[in-house]
Parts: sequence; C-alpha cells; structure tokens
Amino acid sequence: MELKLTRPLVFIDLETTGVDVSQDRIVQIAVLKVFPDGKEERKKFLLNPTVPIPQAASNVHKIYDQDVKQAPTFVDIAANLAQYINDSDFAGFNSNKFDIPLLMAEFSRAGIDFNLEGRKFIDVLTIFHKMEPRTLKAAYKLYCGKELIGAHDAENDIFATYEVLKAQLLRYQNVAYEDKEGNISYPVSNNLDTLASFTPFNLIDPTNKIILDDQGRAIFNFGQYKGQVILDVFSKKPGYYHWMMEADFSIFTKRIIKQIWESIKKD
Repeated sequence: MELKLTRPLVFIDLETTGVDVSQDRIVQIAVLKVFPDGKEERKKFLLNPTVPIPQAASNVHKIYDQDVKQAPTFVDIAANLAQYINDSDFAGFNSNKFDIPLLMAEFSRAGIDFNLEGRKFIDVLTIFHKMEPRTLKAAYKLYCGKELIGAHDAENDIFATYEVLKAQLLRYQNVAYEDKEGNISYPVSNNLDTLASFTPFNLIDPTNKIILDDQGRAIFNFGQYKGQVILDVFSKKPGYYHWMMEADFSIFTKRIIKQIWESIKKD
C-alpha cells in the first residue's frame, strides 16, 4: 500500500548509548524519507557519541567504541541532517517517546533550534498497542478465541488467566524466542522453572528502582546515579540516602537501601 502524503514522511531510528533521552547520545541514525510520489531515499550515519559506549548498549546494537573512533560526531552532520528533514513529518517505532526527543536533544546540544511545530508524528508502536491492547480481555480473545464475559470480576478474571496460560503453552510450544543479545531459546513450555525465568520478578525491589548487576551488587536503575553501585554512592554521597528515605519511593526500595545504609554504618 502506498502512503497518502502531502509532504515527505521521514522514518527515524536511533541506536544510542542508553535510554535516557536527555543524557544519552546517538551512535547510529537511519533515515528513510518517503515522498508523496512514492519515491524513497535512505541515509545512515555511524556517529562518534564523544562519550564511551556502555557495554550493555553495545550488547544490544553491536556497535563498540572502536567502531566509532574515526566516525563523525553528531555536530558534524547536524546542519545537513536538519536541512534534509526540515520539510517532513516524522514516523518511527516508539519514536514519540524516544527517538524524536533524543534527536531534538542532540540538535539542541549542536546549537540547532529545530522547530517541530506544525508537523505530524506517527508512532507505529502506539498504533500497535492501541489496536492490539495488552489486556486480559484482548489476550482471552486472541489465545482462546472467546469473549471474556464479566471482565474485572476477580473470579472471572482468574479463570480466564488460567485458560490463557494453557493456550499460550499450546501456541508457543517449540516456538523460538530471540533475546536482545541474539540468544535463541524455547522458553514457553510446560515447566514452571522455565516460565518463571522467562517472566522474572525483581524480588529485592518489584518497582525496579533497584536491580542487581552481573556481579550481584545492588545498583540504581534510575536518576543521576543509574547503573552505579548503591554502596559506593552512599559511601560518597550520604545525603542521597537521606533524600531517598524522605522522598516518595516504595517500601521495597526504602527497605533495601536501608539495609545497604546499615551495612555501611557497621563498617
């Protein structure tokens, strides 16, 4: 199907140093420009983000510091890129929440005031989520082929959930799953250990403000110290602990940071 356009539509996808739209940097940008007459143009840039690429990010997009050492920076291409997309509307996958805001942050750092007013923004992920809602009622229709009568009654919902799980086991038996690192597994099987591993629960902090790193150390999963070991941060910045205890964090988060804080005091 050919899109009905009155002006060009640019699809934008970014590979980055992380997922913080205000702080992280672009390491690769791809642009597909679709014109009203159906013509398509593609551009792709590998960029030096001017900061080290975290290993976790490289594990996802397979771009490492040595790959971008001689690449241009965003500043080097910013003016030409801005000119190229200045006549266009925008589209992407999760682009409204991630790609476009991060791109605008990069333009701002490059000293370019890119005006977004009057443009249209098409987020394919939003269309997907709205047309294929992630609700029990939608799952029951998809997997069981039946309408859920009496939704939001606890007893009806729990039996529907049970039926959905059994239907999932049938549908996804021997179906391969590829994770972000490219590893292939067959995780949806009639085995609770396997299913539990596929649907992990953060036991130390269900709100995911605190997670464990590869070495089993508690680290921050938010804010200015994201990715840093909590023990190290509290040792250097004790005021951060006191701020967190006064702020609106969950009882789970406060419980684990209190344990870490008390271990520091004991030492």
